[in-house]
Amino acid sequence: MSRLAALMRTGVDFARKGPALRALLAILLLGPPQGACAMRDQDGWSTFKADYLAADGRVIDTGNGGVSHSEGQGYGMLLAEAHGDRAAFDRLWGWTGVNLMRDDVRLFRWRYDPRVPRSGADPNNATDGDILIAWALLRASRRWNDRSYAADSAAIRAAIAKRLVAEIGGRRVLLPGLDGFRQQDAVIYNPSYFVLPALQAFAAADPAGPWDRLIQDGLTVARDAQFGAQSLPADWVRISASGAVTPDPGHPPRFGFDAVRAPLYLVWGGVAGQAPATASARFWRRYEGANWPPPAWIDVQTGAKAAFPLSPGGQAVARLVADLPAQKLKPAPEDYYSAALGLLAEQAARERRSRGASQGPVRP
Repeated sequence: MSRLAALMRTGVDFARKGPALRALLAILLLGPPQGACAMRDQDGWSTFKADYLAADGRVIDTGNGGVSHSEGQGYGMLLAEAHGDRAAFDRLWGWTGVNLMRDDVRLFRWRYDPRVPRSGADPNNATDGDILIAWALLRASRRWNDRSYAADSAAIRAAIAKRLVAEIGGRRVLLPGLDGFRQQDAVIYNPSYFVLPALQAFAAADPAGPWDRLIQDGLTVARDAQFGAQSLPADWVRISASGAVTPDPGHPPRFGFDAVRAPLYLVWGGVAGQAPATASARFWRRYEGANWPPPAWIDVQTGAKAAFPLSPGGQAVARLVADLPAQKLKPAPEDYYSAALGLLAEQAARERRSRGASQGPVRP
């Protein structure tokens, strides 16, 4: 019970302490998850937990030195809710609230490194992580009829609305984080942080919030953020005061590691037939057959391509977006991010089928 006593001494508020105590109870009653060497099974979520979810609820980024991110915690919570796994959900949320939540605002530090003390960690947030966590809590509140999840989600959504929304070039957009993304005459923007189905859920829950305008302007930015001969989004873009959207000169102009998620969220949100998603679909569809898999990235300005293939999880996203039959891949080592993308693509496909692949945006 020393961990329980430690939690009680932290002085965190109930919104943090409640899920943390539930997570501790789940560990004591159910035991830790299986080790990372467990054999893969047909239940991708069980495999994900065995390979990447620590006993205390931390999602381990195996491709990045064993650190953790608010993004990974959000993905884990979203997948736990989708699979009806409340014990895992509480472990995830408990660890996230205690270790990543900022002291000054209901947003989350973007990165956790077990080798770095909290006092030395970067306090900046990552907006996609905040959105994913708030969305997972909102979904969990409905699945398990838990008001505490609903209250936590509402508090995070309020912080996002107050601190992470910017007006630039006549558009309302999401800043990627609290600090470092506003320039004198522009905003740096990440198209893959536009988590359309989450924003649709926020709009349904908070009709008076900024979400409807964020959705409409975000779709406009997505249409404008199509570059080069293939009309693909870049991982990072710059939106100027005039409204011009260009690849951000501070990052490689690639459709790659980040941007692979942008069309996933568009398809998940029900806009598969609109230009921002169809361009990515056309690009990936060209590789079907003998040329599969696609490259991991392409330079949207020069057309240069990676010499290595898209990860297995990225391939699952590509096949969903391009409306290609899902592939059964042979079990092979992959990192946390690839595994998460694969499960997210599966979940997006299930939810798309459940609503009949409706035409146009929907509000889950």
